[in-house]
Amino acid sequence: MTQIKTDVLVIGAGSGGLSVAAGASQMGADVVLLEGHKMGGDCLNYGCVPSKALIASGKAAYAQQNALQYGVADAPGEVDYTAAKDHVADVIAQIAPVDSQERFEGFGIKVIREFGRFISANQVQAGDTVIKARRIVIATGSAPFVPPIPGLEDVPYHTNETLFELREKPAHLLIIGGGAIGMEMAQAHIRMGCQVTVIEGAAALGGDDPELAAVVVQSLRDEGVNIEENAMAAEVHGTQGAIEVKAKDGRVFKGSHLLLAVGRKANTEKLDLDKAGIEPKKTGIKVDAALRTTNRKVYAIGDVAGGMQFTHVAGYHAGVIIRSMLFGLPSKAKTSHIPWATYTDPELAHVGLNEAQAKEAHGTKVEVVRFRYSHNDRAIAERKTKGFIKVMVVKGRPVGASIVGDQAGELISLWALALANGMKMSQIAAMVAPYPTIGEINKRAAGVYFSPRLFESDMVKRVVGLVQRFLP
Repeated sequence: MTQIKTDVLVIGAGSGGLSVAAGASQMGADVVLLEGHKMGGDCLNYGCVPSKALIASGKAAYAQQNALQYGVADAPGEVDYTAAKDHVADVIAQIAPVDSQERFEGFGIKVIREFGRFISANQVQAGDTVIKARRIVIATGSAPFVPPIPGLEDVPYHTNETLFELREKPAHLLIIGGGAIGMEMAQAHIRMGCQVTVIEGAAALGGDDPELAAVVVQSLRDEGVNIEENAMAAEVHGTQGAIEVKAKDGRVFKGSHLLLAVGRKANTEKLDLDKAGIEPKKTGIKVDAALRTTNRKVYAIGDVAGGMQFTHVAGYHAGVIIRSMLFGLPSKAKTSHIPWATYTDPELAHVGLNEAQAKEAHGTKVEVVRFRYSHNDRAIAERKTKGFIKVMVVKGRPVGASIVGDQAGELISLWALALANGMKMSQIAAMVAPYPTIGEINKRAAGVYFSPRLFESDMVKRVVGLVQRFLP
């Protein structure tokens, strides 16, 4: 058995783990990185990257089929599903070197391609190596949750970990789960010529503002996606090519392929947390505001910490704990400025408090300002007028923003910046956006906030009148 001592041991080479390893190593710490599966983790191999690549294929097909509105003849937009998956694989391959073992070894990091498990409070065994570390970071991420639906064990199904390896186009894809992953994959596949049925036990996109979610749900229905809400899956039967899902209320849905998209579970089962005095919780590992576990020498970041499950959150967590681990400075994670986006068409994005949360927290002090895409010149030119922005404002400062529409995932960054830095609406209004851009929507939202204060104020009118009387 090989024995190693190090300053920082990172378990998991996904987004968060790689960020910690690279940052700590380049700042002078001795770092060991463990990864028992693929470098880059879920995001690169099974999540963000391949899903957005497949969405791009669907967009390309849809654009050909709906070109007449631009004065260009519609085309069939025929999809070669295998070639689309080749495109997905190529995108992964182009990004993979950034997350590769060779690159991180170039930073001076010792990379061990084994799963790790705790054998004491400060020791982890990985294969035939035992690593003793001053600080340990658990960054093992999450995996798709497979619900205990009767019959599922006898039926072939896909999760995000297998879907992107599928080479034959599904004739009719059944998707259990109407969250972000389910809805993104539903639209991508309907655009690539599949029939699609989404089976959702409650409301589709139920974790988002219902007013905005309704715009996305209707858009997918308009494209032909069959979205069945309040349809809790009770039984699954069939074989590949002939699968049947029965809901608790008796509805039956038939298709050729099945995708499970009902959430995720933290990867903790291989860690032997109890041997390190680390307390788990239902959604992952129990951590404090500084992301420390119940073992003060061990941190947990990203999905395994049991909070918001986004790649950019894992990267943010890495920055939080590096400040604490390497410099001994107080550092706490917060969520009020963390944005997220669903990459349907139209996109759906949010940061901070939504309308209901803002009204609950601030009552009548909240002002909700809105601006519609249909009043933006670039959106009109691009035929992308579906959607709107709403910003929740308290005493002149935004406390949340929600956007549904073209490039919502890009637009939300400005509001994330505003919330992270406590900016005022006046600072957003002072920004000059190039014309014509979709980005003007953000500035116009700020303009809506100030319009009644400027144009409907008797005081302003009196002051202007007085000044005009005395101007030479």
